[in-house]
Amino acid sequence: MGTAHVPSPLRQRDLRGWLRGAPPPRWVRVLPVALIAGVAVATAVSHQPLDIGFLLGAIPPLAVLSYGPLATALLGGAAIVLLHVPALQINRPGDTDLWTIGFVAVLSVFVSFVRSHRDAQLDLERAIAEAAQRALLPPLPEVVGPVRCSGLYRAAQRGTLVGGDFFDVRDGPYGVRAVLGDVQGHGLAAVGTVASLLGAFREAVLDDPDLESVAGRLDRRLTVDSAQARRAELFATAVLLEFARDVRSARVVACGHPPPVLLRAGRATDLGVEACTPLGLGLADAAPHRALTVPLEPGDRLFLASDGVFEARDPAGAFYPVAERLALLNGDGPATALPDRVWQDLLRHTRSIHDDVTMLVLVPGAPRR
Repeated sequence: MGTAHVPSPLRQRDLRGWLRGAPPPRWVRVLPVALIAGVAVATAVSHQPLDIGFLLGAIPPLAVLSYGPLATALLGGAAIVLLHVPALQINRPGDTDLWTIGFVAVLSVFVSFVRSHRDAQLDLERAIAEAAQRALLPPLPEVVGPVRCSGLYRAAQRGTLVGGDFFDVRDGPYGVRAVLGDVQGHGLAAVGTVASLLGAFREAVLDDPDLESVAGRLDRRLTVDSAQARRAELFATAVLLEFARDVRSARVVACGHPPPVLLRAGRATDLGVEACTPLGLGLADAAPHRALTVPLEPGDRLFLASDGVFEARDPAGAFYPVAERLALLNGDGPATALPDRVWQDLLRHTRSIHDDVTMLVLVPGAPRR
């Protein structure tokens, strides 16, 4: 329940539509068989010969959508057999072109063979991509040190697990630290930047004694990456948290990113964190990052989200009212369910979401494992 929910891009698990690679619905698989049965029954019960033999020519192409070469060949053969059943009177001279249907059946078997091999290769590539992306963004643990975690991730680009957003929660010698951010762009083009920033964060959790140093390391990493890639416009926004060992307070640094929302006693409050410059601009020395210390009470929850939540608009152009909706959705339910409730509410607010959506809920005071 506490892990980040990331939909799989594999074809056999894709629920976004069979025209985009998901398995065809049952009615598509049944259609060739139903057409064969329909033609046979209609001609058998009719007292007059029916000129519907041409419908049998559609059976092999329909079979290609759902079946492999063997099943396509069997269905094509069944269509040809029907033409030779005298009682049905389908293959009357001049009515149905047997050679045409036979050619279409053979061609359909070839197309099915090519499609099956292509799909097998595509599934293998997607499986490899899924493994690589899950290694980059592994499932979020339910508990990290004294902090309970729950997250949700929806990449904007179809068929990907990781886009331009990133998050992580780690326990280290200086306490539990969390990061949530958004790099320039989204989709597969941003994955390299995400990997670089997450690697720098995981190193900083172990090495850097304060949160400002962690932010500085991320800024330097992105600045170096920008120079090496000769992309001066490469940047990212991020918010970082560090919990005290007694979890009675947390320190927050916001690098051009919306600050966390504090959920306490049925209210949602935006933390007044001073906004620092985004990462990768090389301005950290001129405008050093400054952290805000936030006192925490038992039962508090911290909600972090990406621009995909804060900047979502309804058809009239109004932004999603994050604090207002959080106060209503938080309620007395478990913190692990809050990201899913916000996601469903966000879908009702906006017609379509074109940006990566990431949410992270942190609850201090969880028992250590």
